[in-house]
Amino acid sequence: MGVDLSYLVQSLAAQATPEAGTGRLRLPTERELVASLDVSRGTLREQLSMLEMLGFLDRTQGRGSYLQVPDATFIALFFGLSQQLGHLTGPHFRSAREMLELSVAEAAARLATADDVDELRGLVDQMVEASGAGEDENALEADLEFHRTLFRIVDNPIFGIVAEGLSHALRSEVVERRLRAAERLPIGPGETRVVDTVHYGIVDAVGDRDAAGAREAMRRHFEVWSSLVGEP
Repeated sequence: MGVDLSYLVQSLAAQATPEAGTGRLRLPTERELVASLDVSRGTLREQLSMLEMLGFLDRTQGRGSYLQVPDATFIALFFGLSQQLGHLTGPHFRSAREMLELSVAEAAARLATADDVDELRGLVDQMVEASGAGEDENALEADLEFHRTLFRIVDNPIFGIVAEGLSHALRSEVVERRLRAAERLPIGPGETRVVDTVHYGIVDAVGDRDAAGAREAMRRHFEVWSSLVGEP
């Protein structure tokens, strides 16, 4: 008979043993699992292959099988393929990102240390300086790192894995927006763009531990971007 994946994971977790020296959760042999789960070897292999594809299982010939917490590869694949098939669109990603980051900014204001605030401010400084020097790629990287740092400060694995899964689509989104902003708002050496400096409001609110203010500053950040690049 078949095995429900949820039940299978519970059973595997109960039978896994921490490996000495690494702490990794090593599974019994395939023969032992077939006996304990009362399934055919073919059915077990199909289910294990599914768990491996989802990232919950690491199988290496000659070393054994281990349960593990997956990274965001599968989620990123899901989002990427869904976008290619037209099921998810740019506006979907923008809306999801904005809702997620409003909450992250609010939480970061409660959790950030003084060093975190200094790091955030330094990244905005890099953003501003790079844009003023015409180094758009460096400004982009500082922008992306600023938002990744907010997620790191919050340190919620659920937010983290969603953000990581969205990272490819969101990077494309930020690249496109920054290119359009540069076209609409050209600046000379040493000048600044509001799409960069608006990040200081987020830093100030986080530094003041003003959760509501951080949420509003993040909202303002998205409004500035949208108005500049002509999005609703």
